[in-house]
Amino acid sequence: MEIGILETRYTDFCRNCGSTPNDSILLAFAKAKLLKSLNEACILEINIDKVTEIDFAPLTAVFSLVNLSEVVAVDVLHTSRCIIVNGQGLLTLIRCIGPKLRTVDLKGVSLGKDALRDLLERGLPCQILNLSSCRTRKLNMTGQFLALHTMNLDFNVYVTNLPEGCFSYMPKLRRLSMCETRIANFWTTVAALSRLPSLSELRFQNCLCCNDTGQCPLSSTEKTNSFIQESHSLNQACKAWCMEWSCIDHDSVRFPDSESSETDIEAFHDIFSDDESIMRHHLVHSSGEDSSDESVGELQFHLRESIPLEDSLADIQQTDFLGNLSRRGNGITDMDFNDANTFVRQFVQVGAEERLFVTDEVFSSRGDGLMSIRDRGMQGNISDVSGNSFGNTVSLDAFYDAAETSTLLRASAISNGEGTSGDELNNEDSVMPAGIALRRNASHHPSSICFEKNYREFMIASLPGLKVLDNLPVTQLERERARTVFEQYFESLPYNRREKENVFNILKGRETGIGSGILFPCKRKRLGTSNGNAISFSRSICAAKMASCAWPATYPISKLKRNSTENSTDINKKFRPRQFEYHPSDASLMVFGTLDGEVVVINHESGKIVGHVQSVGANHSILGLCWLNKDPSKLIAGSDNGTLQLYDVNRMRSTVLLSRYGAGSSSRNPATYTYEEFEQLTSVHINATDNYFLASGYSKHVALYDVCSGKRLQVFEDLHREHINVVKFAHHSPYLFATSSFDQEIKMWDLRQKPTHPLYTTTSLRGNVMVCFSRDDHYILSSAVDNEVKQHLAVDGRLHMKFDIAPTGSAQNYTRSYYMNGRDYIISGSCEENVVRICCAQTGRRLKDLALEGRGSRSSLYVQSLRGDPFRDFHLSVLAAYLHPESKSEILKINLLSSDVCCKDHNFDLQYLPLSGMGG
Repeated sequence: MEIGILETRYTDFCRNCGSTPNDSILLAFAKAKLLKSLNEACILEINIDKVTEIDFAPLTAVFSLVNLSEVVAVDVLHTSRCIIVNGQGLLTLIRCIGPKLRTVDLKGVSLGKDALRDLLERGLPCQILNLSSCRTRKLNMTGQFLALHTMNLDFNVYVTNLPEGCFSYMPKLRRLSMCETRIANFWTTVAALSRLPSLSELRFQNCLCCNDTGQCPLSSTEKTNSFIQESHSLNQACKAWCMEWSCIDHDSVRFPDSESSETDIEAFHDIFSDDESIMRHHLVHSSGEDSSDESVGELQFHLRESIPLEDSLADIQQTDFLGNLSRRGNGITDMDFNDANTFVRQFVQVGAEERLFVTDEVFSSRGDGLMSIRDRGMQGNISDVSGNSFGNTVSLDAFYDAAETSTLLRASAISNGEGTSGDELNNEDSVMPAGIALRRNASHHPSSICFEKNYREFMIASLPGLKVLDNLPVTQLERERARTVFEQYFESLPYNRREKENVFNILKGRETGIGSGILFPCKRKRLGTSNGNAISFSRSICAAKMASCAWPATYPISKLKRNSTENSTDINKKFRPRQFEYHPSDASLMVFGTLDGEVVVINHESGKIVGHVQSVGANHSILGLCWLNKDPSKLIAGSDNGTLQLYDVNRMRSTVLLSRYGAGSSSRNPATYTYEEFEQLTSVHINATDNYFLASGYSKHVALYDVCSGKRLQVFEDLHREHINVVKFAHHSPYLFATSSFDQEIKMWDLRQKPTHPLYTTTSLRGNVMVCFSRDDHYILSSAVDNEVKQHLAVDGRLHMKFDIAPTGSAQNYTRSYYMNGRDYIISGSCEENVVRICCAQTGRRLKDLALEGRGSRSSLYVQSLRGDPFRDFHLSVLAAYLHPESKSEILKINLLSSDVCCKDHNFDLQYLPLSGMGG
């Protein structure tokens, strides 16, 4: 069918519907006929800006005939910055086009939550899709996009993760852009991207001079080396560097590879182009919870203008800096960094609002006297001339600016024959590290994941088919380096397993006696286990299961209601947990204390209440909980008002049973003892033989109690210079205990000695929130404010491992860490972050990060406390909470060996808890 006949059909359909033909549609037919007359591909471009609902019916009818016409492709575009359309009607119209649908540009289009969900879950037959600034919260792209090869998801600032099933049906997708999103988790991101077999170009931040995902035309190694070789003096090198920043060609465009058809060229050129109106999306405010997961229309935005780079550079006073370099001549000394840092401070002061390219390249010393930029920079904050410290983003940029300047200094010295041989100039990695050299082409709009340490190396090592990342080419040398960095800082599978293995093959190997060839011999036996082969088998099963569970199963266990015989106003009121502990010998039991002074024992496997009691002094938070070791039916609970009581779970059981049958008044008091109060209590812990327990709080003292007699035996005064937040007995020695204090010290004590001097003292850079022993008492694990986690030998306090967890810079980011799987792994979380980090206790390498996602703003979600399940490997529970006072808290069980597919539809609520370093 000729294009003219198709146009006639359109006018006929309009007449039948009683509407006037749309001028923009007639113009589209005219352009298509013009292309045909020029012997070019007949492409029909539909601009939805001018399309109204009355046009949908005739357009739907004519689009159903497109496949029978000579039209090669149909593009659905728009030019307005933000439009609101009938989303369902537009989707119906688009889907009528069928396989000739080429480009769908919905950048900034408000489709509505139902239409957007329908688009993501059902898919489209288009080849190019632009969903930038679509304001979705959940990117559930589980639909079929079988022809899609290019997709833009930039500026979706409320997308925090890629859910399970995302990108499942995109076999041809080669180019993907996700700039300025809040995606931050390495593991779920890589798991989703690994489903894209054709993915070769990816970006989470864009080069300033590039309009697509391809390699930046200014980033080749040859141009970098040529630039350096032409700089024969220090002054010339620095001037050339500054000049190149201001002379970037902003109109440079990279077109698709040779596999793309000519009809794709123009659409591909436009799909990634920057709209100045969305150049700088910045989240200002989020009003608590949102009733919808997708709709964020009520949330407030504002746009930040991007500072032109050439204007920033023009304002830098570089005379003194360049003059100082000239006076130094060609000598490279350890003082060169100070001059570079002065220059950096001026640059940061002028362009602090400009977010530049972020990479994790380290400019390392090569024996030429230059100290590592990271070594220097991370020792202190870079500040402006007024003394104001900048955040991580600006500081990292400053480090890299200084690194690049220092590299140019060194390169100039090399070109003059000083310091090293001229052959080094021919080595693409020796002259200038790739991330620094290529960074001279400034990049913008980084997603949250770009600020994670070793971001580029992790992505390259995990996605072997990637050819271009963030407009920078992935070279073979960089890929090899990425593998080295990955093996140094990360575990791909638990227990150092090298390859993914099928559970069936492991079971078959055990039954037949033929090993898989990848099972490593057990180097040590777990406490209480005598069969090394059984441990190796168990670990292999765990590794195989974890390999297939990037999204672990997560579900709440404290969504329980009070008994029906209680006050009618409280019947439907849910508990507000503040502290919890697993039972030491019964795998099904857990106790938690609430903000209202309640002690609740539950069966966390069945979700039923076993016992429930109100402690003395209502409306006081339960901060200390501890089960007895020898008598598993008893536990000690302490509240922040100083109350300490010993409870019998059997009496709590009878209270629950009697209350169900209306006889609650005749039940016995579950409290066996009420001990002398310890004011402002934050922690209690019992020794291995159940003879004594210790209490600490907002004081410098620790109190020792006799469990059986109910008496306070002694108060150890002034053990620390500041308050003692947590006290812990050893698991096996009834006399050894450790104290952690905000005076930055951890101390080990022995009850058999007079507590005037500790056995030893270890120190931290910040105040210590807590300390705990490993199950075999071989190590102690200390957690200081803002992710400072260390493991020491329990025998003498020597440092065994410092875990590399990035700080946030907050003095209120209280961190708590515990052991998991005996002492094989540690889990760590902080009260200003929503991430639980899992690290190997022996190597320090990161196994996985778990990002907790609830309803509302991600930034308001945090980890209040956490524990590893003592009976199940790779199981843990987390007390998660919101800052918002009207939200609700929850204890979440997490199973790392099971997929979240069965729990993905469960929306758990979280609860307000005051930010505090109290308790463990």
